[in-house]
Amino acid sequence: MDKSGDSGRPQSGTGATPPGTGSDKGGPQRPEEPGGGILMGRPFGVPVYVAPSWFLVAALITWVFGGQLERVLPELGAARYLVSLFFAIAFYASVLVHELAHTIVALRYKLPVRRIQLQFFGGVSEIEKESETPGREFLLAFVGPLLSLVLAGVFYAGAKFVEPGTVPGVLLAGLMISNLLVAAFNLLPGLPLDGGRMLRAVVWKITGRPMSGTVAAAWVGRALAVVTLIGLPLLTRTGALGNDPADLSSMDTLTDALLAAILAAIIWTGAGNSLRMARLREHLPELRARTLTRRAVPVETATPLSEALRRANEAGARALVVVDGQGEPTGIVRETAIVAVPEHRRPWVEVGGLAQDLTDGMKVSAELSGEALLERLKASPATEYLVLEETGEIYGVLSTADVERAFVAALARPAS
Repeated sequence: MDKSGDSGRPQSGTGATPPGTGSDKGGPQRPEEPGGGILMGRPFGVPVYVAPSWFLVAALITWVFGGQLERVLPELGAARYLVSLFFAIAFYASVLVHELAHTIVALRYKLPVRRIQLQFFGGVSEIEKESETPGREFLLAFVGPLLSLVLAGVFYAGAKFVEPGTVPGVLLAGLMISNLLVAAFNLLPGLPLDGGRMLRAVVWKITGRPMSGTVAAAWVGRALAVVTLIGLPLLTRTGALGNDPADLSSMDTLTDALLAAILAAIIWTGAGNSLRMARLREHLPELRARTLTRRAVPVETATPLSEALRRANEAGARALVVVDGQGEPTGIVRETAIVAVPEHRRPWVEVGGLAQDLTDGMKVSAELSGEALLERLKASPATEYLVLEETGEIYGVLSTADVERAFVAALARPAS
């Protein structure tokens, strides 16, 4: 299953994360991330990982397809499992092509892609920013199923040139059918599937509000999850999928129910994550450096901490900025450093000894807000930042903790 997307990812992608949480954001080139799996390469500069769960599903495909080969090509003997393993690898290569289609279009639209991950139920393209228009969103979602359909056509054409009932014939037919299933499944109109993103784009175009599209597609996705949970086992039991119900064993029934439950859980969770990230994006503009910044007072290096705190209390300030003789800021007195000094020692401790030296990355504009603010902070991780006016005048100190609290509060608020 493909779940290209933004940060509605449980992995999800796409989405903004508060500074200091360990996430990274930006262009395709980035450090290796823990938990991604085995790095297989970097096509177009985007890392491709194979998750540990892939080996489980590869073994499952090898076992199931091997059983089918035993009926179709009994002369293969134990070699059928080697053929089945080749099929599993070729199938996931097709999934990778599907994901690369999303990635190429995303990069064409200058949308950063964190990584591609091949995992238990297919692949995930972790596209981290939202498309700017519904048309781009639709195309970005559609290219994946389109490439799967193209691959199905290629395998169908290839099957015409080989003998049916042979190993190449069976492999090509299996790959054709599997790519058709990938395309059909991903075209279902519910998030987090590609069809859900296409539906989102259509509703976005009609209403003019991306949030409306997300809500509609997410709830359709949740409905699909319920239908999958109930409907897939029923279809199997009634023979609607072309199987003979009389041939079903209790193990087959249990396997179908388990598969339906896993698929339903993935779709339901993905739809919920899409709603959560869309709600966050709607509130992100409320994160403004100017409103989150603590007022600060400038103090010279040799100023005793007790005197600096007295000045801050008089001015109603909550932060201290160390300045040199010309009034230029050189450091920020960290809040944790202040707390660590016992009150009886504060008259004897100079603020310069508690200050963190300023770097260019710790200076931010008071005009930053939303995703641009988060990007700026994550580019240079720190606990406090010096906030400056456009004129270069000190506006105050921005604490990462304050930004994170505002971020969590924005996430908790219902969408308008």
